[in-house]
Amino acid sequence: MNKKKLLALGVPLTAVVPAIGCIQRAAQDREHKRKPAQVIVELLAAPENYLQDPHYADLATAVLEDRQYEPEAAIDYRVWGTDIDDAALFQMQQACRVPAARAAAVMPDAHVGYGLPIGGVLATEGVVIPYAVGVDIACRMRLSITDLPVEVVEDNDPRQCATLDQALERGTLFGAGGGFKSRHQHEVLDRDWTMTAVTRENKDRAWKQLGTSGSGNHFVEWGVIELPEADLGLPAGRYVGLLSHSGSRGTGAAVCARYSQIARQSLPVRYRDDKHLAHLAWLSLDSQAGQEYWAAMNLMGEYAAANHQVIHEKVLRLAGAQALNVIENHHNFAWQEVHDGQNWVVHRKGATPAGPGDLGVIPGSMASPCFVVRGLGGPGSLNSASHGAGRQMSRTAAMAKFKWAEWKDHLRHKNVRLLAGGLDEVPGAYKDIRQVMAAQADLVQSIASFHPRIVMMCGDGSRAED
Repeated sequence: MNKKKLLALGVPLTAVVPAIGCIQRAAQDREHKRKPAQVIVELLAAPENYLQDPHYADLATAVLEDRQYEPEAAIDYRVWGTDIDDAALFQMQQACRVPAARAAAVMPDAHVGYGLPIGGVLATEGVVIPYAVGVDIACRMRLSITDLPVEVVEDNDPRQCATLDQALERGTLFGAGGGFKSRHQHEVLDRDWTMTAVTRENKDRAWKQLGTSGSGNHFVEWGVIELPEADLGLPAGRYVGLLSHSGSRGTGAAVCARYSQIARQSLPVRYRDDKHLAHLAWLSLDSQAGQEYWAAMNLMGEYAAANHQVIHEKVLRLAGAQALNVIENHHNFAWQEVHDGQNWVVHRKGATPAGPGDLGVIPGSMASPCFVVRGLGGPGSLNSASHGAGRQMSRTAAMAKFKWAEWKDHLRHKNVRLLAGGLDEVPGAYKDIRQVMAAQADLVQSIASFHPRIVMMCGDGSRAED
């Protein structure tokens, strides 16, 4: 008798394996003549009568345990902002059903992702959820404040900016499979990449992609920084900034895929047929797989930081510029933190750490400002803020709705030159970053703004990594 037939008889999913074992034991007893289906029907009607049965006691126990099980109630979560689609909120509701969930929040840039919505923050106890971290592990922002004269990018004359254009075009590569033939060196490659099979298998790929940018919403751009008051070790004024957004590239995606699969296979039986938890499968930090994922995730954090460092050093060198200061942070990550006196794993999928004094960079779109912020430490948000403006429509919808002609005029009006980019990344596909910032004024303080002038993205419009 197989799983399908047992479920048809009414055997709960959690009792299927014990049922098969009981049937096999009964079949080995030549004196046992009753048909399994008949016994199981009677057992399901009164399992307490079979607790001492020599063949079916395990099934009776499993059935009673399943009937006595009371699932933990979903935890509550807080929402910042009002322009959040119902599908993203539904995803957060499902994430709050994870047994180990302890606290949660939705940032004002939230939109649908896989499992946890992008812009979702989830604290768990003792477990890590690969898809609550995301595919592009440790996706990161880095802003270099440079010594270049601001007039060069403010005027944005292609003839005067030729060196800056070429620095972007030669300083990195875009695209999902992009990689360098002449590889960069960085100490991150000296780390122990044998810690897991997936990092060992992908080290060469990571080396090849070191210094590259992704597709979709990943970018490298020049712009004007406005610093109203002395801060960041600099006097008030206007500066040229180099801003980048990318993550751990194909290796990070491979880590997510491997351990998400392991997590699904390790789910307690009662959750395996719950389609809403498919991308919320968790790994205990006490398990070998959980420890491996945690180590690989942290390596991807180092790798993503190295990736940005290589990009900035190369682009600045080609532009003949020096960095006066650097601000950086990453999202799509999990941190072990103490909240309410408890040790929790805080997943920030498309959310920026914003503890008291934390510096961060929150971008808008290719033609709207980015903000340098200092965290205010909002307990309800688990010390988090948005990671950007957030999409207000899907990539498919944007490609169907928009035409390049209208947006080229818009970019010219905003004094932005787009060297390459996809139609699915035009400003109209995103929420208003100023409204997003207003919605989280209690979470972060804006201390500077960055206004894009020369933007380089992937020109093929391919899907960005979550």
